[in-house]
Amino acid sequence: MKRNITNEKNGKAKVTGFLLCAALFTFHFSLFTSCSDFLEIPSRSEIVLEEFWNEKADVDNVVSGCYARMQGDDMIRRMIVWGECRADNVMAGTNIDKDGNLENVLKENITTKNPYTNWDGFYSVINRCNTVIKYAPTVAAIDPGYTESELQATIAEVSALRDLCYFYLIRTFRDVPYSTVAYTDDDQEMDLEPTPFNAVLDSLITDLESIQSHAMGRYPEDKPAYQTGRITKCAIWAMLCEMYLWKGDYDKCVAYADLVIEDKKALLQERRSKSSSSMGSSTTNDPRLSGFPLISDQTVNTTYGNAYTEIFINGNSQETIFELVFDNVEAGRSMLGNSAVGLFYGNSTVTKGYIAPSSMIIEDLAKTSQRSVYADRNKRMDARLYENCNNKNEAINKFVLQSAMSIDASSTTPSVPSRLLDGGRYSYAKINDVDHYYNSSNWIIYRLSDIMLMKAEALSQKLREGSEAEIIQANQPILLQCFTLVNAVNKRSVCENPLVDTLLFNDYRTKAQMDELILKERQRELMFEGKRWYDLVRRSMRDGNTEVLCQAVAKREGINANYVLNFFSSQTTGMNAIFWPYNDEETKVNLNLAKHQNPAFSSGEGNISK
Repeated sequence: MKRNITNEKNGKAKVTGFLLCAALFTFHFSLFTSCSDFLEIPSRSEIVLEEFWNEKADVDNVVSGCYARMQGDDMIRRMIVWGECRADNVMAGTNIDKDGNLENVLKENITTKNPYTNWDGFYSVINRCNTVIKYAPTVAAIDPGYTESELQATIAEVSALRDLCYFYLIRTFRDVPYSTVAYTDDDQEMDLEPTPFNAVLDSLITDLESIQSHAMGRYPEDKPAYQTGRITKCAIWAMLCEMYLWKGDYDKCVAYADLVIEDKKALLQERRSKSSSSMGSSTTNDPRLSGFPLISDQTVNTTYGNAYTEIFINGNSQETIFELVFDNVEAGRSMLGNSAVGLFYGNSTVTKGYIAPSSMIIEDLAKTSQRSVYADRNKRMDARLYENCNNKNEAINKFVLQSAMSIDASSTTPSVPSRLLDGGRYSYAKINDVDHYYNSSNWIIYRLSDIMLMKAEALSQKLREGSEAEIIQANQPILLQCFTLVNAVNKRSVCENPLVDTLLFNDYRTKAQMDELILKERQRELMFEGKRWYDLVRRSMRDGNTEVLCQAVAKREGINANYVLNFFSSQTTGMNAIFWPYNDEETKVNLNLAKHQNPAFSSGEGNISK
């Protein structure tokens, strides 16, 4: 958290024009009103903070700036790097030498000087949200057009965005400075000590519980991007579902998962009632989906890819809960598109980005048995093998394809599809020495299958260990609930007609077997979505050891496996190593951070022999 937020003059807090513009500016695309009113203010160099907050439009503009900051390239990069690049889904791709800091992360060679330990973007959003919470009530008091219910909805919205940012921070760094105070004055104390993980988590849960009823449930139909691109009650329930899973309160996790599932069912019925054809094949009538409001992947008897198209190409899907929205028309022209994805995952010029699927994932593409990630019983294929990865170029597909993808599984040869069709990758151009990534893929934070698998994970923790008849009988209904959730997610991607079940219930009769199935299904379903490392960290925290995490990380190509096994399992570094260190520059500014630096990491050139 940096200093020099404001200047002090005449007893009033002032904020530089640059900072406030940054807070309000929403690139080319905005979910809200434009900033034209603000840009017409005569004095742009310095603006008196208290004099800015006069009407609801001022509040809307700053809220818009909170979302815009989350769309920033630095934040998306960190969502990818923090969530994927220390885990087993990925390895170094093309031109990785151009980003030595990312290369070091992929080698598990992380130091306090690595820029990917920088958290500025997240704290920037947090402070903007706190500022809205501070000043919005003042606006409501003087603007009769800003009603009390609208004020409460605003506070709920920015509170949830703030809590989401803190949730990213604690899952990445464990203990972090925590404050709900807006920093608008240089005289304010900013050298906060890190608050323990569990204390922050409890505060986030308490906050979300208190504001959920004020959040928007449905946005107007003429603004469809709002429903998934802005915070809703459903998004808050998804956050609470995951937070309770990390807390270990499994009943609450299941309860909030059920709220999400029921909300998605209700939304589907609402849309159906207005237009019987509006959702196309997105229907609970597909027997593969077991009654869950997922989007069917099958389009005709032998063609698949519909769910991928709806979720990752078209965006704003029935299944999506919350996503960061990018312009789907002008990306890269008057604004930069989703450049983090274009650079890291690939584009039309460089098919394989800085990050590529791990060799373990690529090897699964050619196998029909002894697969590492995908189920062996699916002798033809799992559509996600090809939706996640490019089988020809060994590159990532997810978030990279710009138009519809289809998989024709009509071949009688069970090893590979007869053809894989895709519309090509988002383009790249260098204009006036500036990189333009014309990638308009929305970055998904939560979607329904994610929540379903969280519910399955929570239920699985309620299973009892042992082989006695009484325990087996008690476990049976819970096992069946878990399996039903996982199987619905899995079956929609099975490229066989008639369907041959890939998963069999009798193969998962113990807690250990069910835990392994759920973790593997999350890996298959959510690959490259910034989830894998956090799943492994959560598992380690629950188990009290890093055994599962070690087994996963040691498989990744390009690292010293022996060192990694020791690094994550030793008594000295073990459980500390699953979190990241505080950035060196932050510990120089905030000495309270320096006192609590993660002891597993060095401030020198590296931790690991290359």
